[in-house]
Amino acid sequence: MNHLGMSMSEAGLGRVDPSPAARPGDLGPLAPDRALAPLAPDRALAELHAGNHRFVTGVPRHPNQDASHRAAVADGQHPFAVIVGCSDSRLAAEIIFDRGLGDLFVVRTAGHTVGPEVLGSVEYAVTVLGTPLVVVLGHDSCGAVQAARAAASTGTPPIGHLRAVVDAVVPSLRRAAERGVEDINGIVDIHIAQTVEAMLANSSVLAAEVTAGRCAVVGMSYRLSAGEARTVAAVPAGSALPITSAPGDPAATSAPGGPVVTPAPSDPAVTSAATSAPGGPAVTPVPGEPAAAAPVVQDAPAPPPGVAAATLVAPAAA
Repeated sequence: MNHLGMSMSEAGLGRVDPSPAARPGDLGPLAPDRALAPLAPDRALAELHAGNHRFVTGVPRHPNQDASHRAAVADGQHPFAVIVGCSDSRLAAEIIFDRGLGDLFVVRTAGHTVGPEVLGSVEYAVTVLGTPLVVVLGHDSCGAVQAARAAASTGTPPIGHLRAVVDAVVPSLRRAAERGVEDINGIVDIHIAQTVEAMLANSSVLAAEVTAGRCAVVGMSYRLSAGEARTVAAVPAGSALPITSAPGDPAATSAPGGPVVTPAPSDPAVTSAATSAPGGPAVTPVPGEPAAAAPVVQDAPAPPPGVAAATLVAPAAA
């Protein structure tokens, strides 16, 4: 059972191996040659939950952090999970999931915003390294979400490249408003699910791995004070997702009869309408830096068929 009271099979992330060796938390130090027998997505998630439980309860094992393991993984890596997390300094994945060297492939941006470099990193881990699980990791009281809400409500744009972070979060604010969600942490959960959808909508490579049953994608929300990471969204391995070409994804080919994926507003290729602030000083933009303008609240696009599986999971009782 996971911390939400669901078995891994009920969570829909794949077949559960009933053998004793597959019990969550029994994985311990992972051998560097474990790529010969890669973990199933459900077991990879179970290991994250088990490690987080050890962290929360104050009994971490600190696996795979000694000198011998450092030497063992020097010639290659086989991480069992990709963590696409927020850059917040309190969200160190190896610590909160009690893992070590070679266990996690970590990609971090403010507000776990997703662009081509992030998608390329995820695709590398999933296709080249054979990583079976992708996790979008957000947290309560997220500063990026708060900044986007403040910018949208006041019309005051952020300076510099912070604008790109805010623009990527604004569609999640719109979705939250449509659902009547005003609590910052409820908005964070929606933003995590939105990020899961955006990744699958804009990466045909990731969508194909999920459809083939080799990978699952989940969204998790971390509580800064309690230390708990709970699942808030999930797209199970084997989900039938449309493999379509998205902007910035030239390798993708459209599935016969499949819908064309609308680029997610978090994609850097999508720019919102920019207008100069009335009466504001003329600012010469730095090359590659968008002109300052109030963020435009856009409708969050409906996810393509299959991606709708990234629905919010009912939170566990506090």
